Amino acid sequence: MNGAFFAFSSEVKRRRLGCTRDGFRSCKIIWSYIWRTSPMENRPCEAVKVDITGSNTSPHGQILTPGRDEYLDLCVSLYQAALKGEWKEAKEIILRGVFFLTLLHSVLVNGQIYDVLKFGAKGNGITDDSKAFVTAWKAMCGSGGNSKTFLIPSNKTFLLQPLMFQGPCKSPSVQFKFNGKIVAPINKAAWSENKLFRWVSFKEIIGLTVIGSGTIHGRGSSFWKQLHFQSCNDLKISGITSFNSPKNHISISECKRVKITKIKLVAPHDSPNTDGIDISRSSDVDIYDTIIGTGDDCVAINNGSMNINITRMNCGPGHGISVGSLGRDGEESIVENVQVTNCTFFKTDNGARIKTWPNGKGYAKNILFQDLTFKETKNPIIIDQNYVDKGRLDVEESAVAISNVTFTDIRGTSQVDEIIKIDCSKVTYCKDIVLDKIDIATVDGNKPVVECSNVYGKSINANEANGCFKTQD
Repeated sequence: MNGAFFAFSSEVKRRRLGCTRDGFRSCKIIWSYIWRTSPMENRPCEAVKVDITGSNTSPHGQILTPGRDEYLDLCVSLYQAALKGEWKEAKEIILRGVFFLTLLHSVLVNGQIYDVLKFGAKGNGITDDSKAFVTAWKAMCGSGGNSKTFLIPSNKTFLLQPLMFQGPCKSPSVQFKFNGKIVAPINKAAWSENKLFRWVSFKEIIGLTVIGSGTIHGRGSSFWKQLHFQSCNDLKISGITSFNSPKNHISISECKRVKITKIKLVAPHDSPNTDGIDISRSSDVDIYDTIIGTGDDCVAINNGSMNINITRMNCGPGHGISVGSLGRDGEESIVENVQVTNCTFFKTDNGARIKTWPNGKGYAKNILFQDLTFKETKNPIIIDQNYVDKGRLDVEESAVAISNVTFTDIRGTSQVDEIIKIDCSKVTYCKDIVLDKIDIATVDGNKPVVECSNVYGKSINANEANGCFKTQD
């Protein structure tokens, strides 16, 4: 044998890549990257094959034409004369082939990244980059195939007016790579024509991941909620930092299977209605390893929330972690299966809280607060079924039913003497309330006080609460 070919083949199956040839509109190729090496006696691998459909089927090897999904088998041959089985020469061939395929793979992967700078964004913090963001999003969302990445590059600041990233997208998963900084407009009047009530919204996007080391600065100067996610199932949010939201930092609505981790949300302690994470009509939400300090609830768990897990959160300043408020204006509210564990509260106005309005309907049940540490917290443990803006209602005909709530393994210090307050409705008593292993001291050394009314439950290793609960027959 005078020589040999080494064939490196790549079978193409499941990744689309845009291309333009000879004036044709862009076409899409489906790729799946796998390869193998094998020597072939005195012949190259088969010619490159292209199987495409447009208005007519293209023969193998002809120019790519627009059409439906396209399949391609790729093979690269490298010839080595008089190989004679020597490993050194074979190794050189293999390395050249590996380099070629690695380069090809890099090109394919990079082809899936939609950098907003390439769509006209300036990133100087002064020019309105909203149009470039929307254009990049539409290009990415409308492109099918495997995972796509929307890139906000680092070391740039992008000024955005209120906008919405609308789905569904053709790709089964979308990554929003957040490495730079976005800022809200300073002058609300300058954006008066915009009808959105949220600054940045994501809607109906399946498999969305928002990740990166970037920052979001709401400037606190307008009325928009900061980040809003609606009907985004299989949502992941990780790594971002949000400053000075005008209202809620992150709102989760009508979403399923949500994971939020390693984020930081910051607003002044005296900024009103700046909830950290606001959850409503959503299920299977996991929040862990987060830092939240705002002027309102670190997390608010609202109507329609089920299977909510919060763990390893540092909360403060703010109003603690709250279930509710529920039942406002006679609304029927449902919340169930909530776990708040291994969290620390620092100088919050409330700690673990459930709040409902009089004359509401529905229920809140199966709620666990466990392994919590309070540091100079006001109202460490509180259930309030008489949550009203001003005063207490004289007439109460209904209430959101609260049942099966456990506070256990809770320790720390309180700024006020009243460490536990459970104020339930005389119409619908709180039921199956458990206090277990509660060890909270007052900052000034006074004896801790527990107040409760209209409660059925039991106290275990929580001496201050003994005699406070009614016993169900």
